[in-house]
Amino acid sequence: MKKFLAGALLSVSALTLAACGNEESGELVVGASNVPHAEILEQVKPILEEQGIELKIETYQDYVLPNKDLESGDLDANFFQHIPYLEGQIKDNGYDFVNAGGIHIEPIGVYSKKYKSLEELPEGATIIMSNSVADHGRVLSLLEAKGLIKLADGIDKTAAEVKDVVENKKNLKFDANYEPALLVQLYENEEGDAVLINSNFAIDAGINPLEESIALEDKESPYVNIVAVRAEDKDKKEIKALVDALHSKEIQDFIITEWNGSVVPVN
Repeated sequence: MKKFLAGALLSVSALTLAACGNEESGELVVGASNVPHAEILEQVKPILEEQGIELKIETYQDYVLPNKDLESGDLDANFFQHIPYLEGQIKDNGYDFVNAGGIHIEPIGVYSKKYKSLEELPEGATIIMSNSVADHGRVLSLLEAKGLIKLADGIDKTAAEVKDVVENKKNLKFDANYEPALLVQLYENEEGDAVLINSNFAIDAGINPLEESIALEDKESPYVNIVAVRAEDKDKKEIKALVDALHSKEIQDFIITEWNGSVVPVN
């Protein structure tokens, strides 16, 4: 009996030590879109490794699962979304998430296989855009900045919807019935007259936003891509180390060199 108890105690002790070891291992699991987010994180791995933090990257092709997996605890952080999208997700789903730091901007672009400029778009042209409501204000603000439409005075333009368009010089028609990841294929298939595509999907498909878009969002866009975490984890040393590494000159220089302006670092 004494041997049994001793063995049991040793087993419990071993499990306790193992559990503590896992907690202190410094492993950090981050969900990210393939491009540019996961590629940026790959460059961060050796920086964190020097600090004893093992960075594991889980890649996603959609905008829904990374937040679900962050809430469930499958991820420690995610890096794929901009601030208005995060705010919308928190409002709609009750997530207790916070912005741990802004990293870069991916200017959204207008693409067309039929026309070489916005000026060439015909009367009644069909503009295809994402069904993500968080992107609608962004798209409409871009079209307003380019002089094609005017939004109602006094509205929050990040939350603008098609119904907020008060002037539409070319009587543009807006088709917002597609998942963001499908927009590249619609562009390649020459659907509609123009397609609004987020730069991460364009770059992932081998499209250079600077060369192929017929209009590109201004670099001063408020749509900064951020690292999101559960509120309870915002002060964890691993999270702070991740954001510091992403803000480092080494990583900012990598972003500038790798994407030549189609992805713009912020600090």
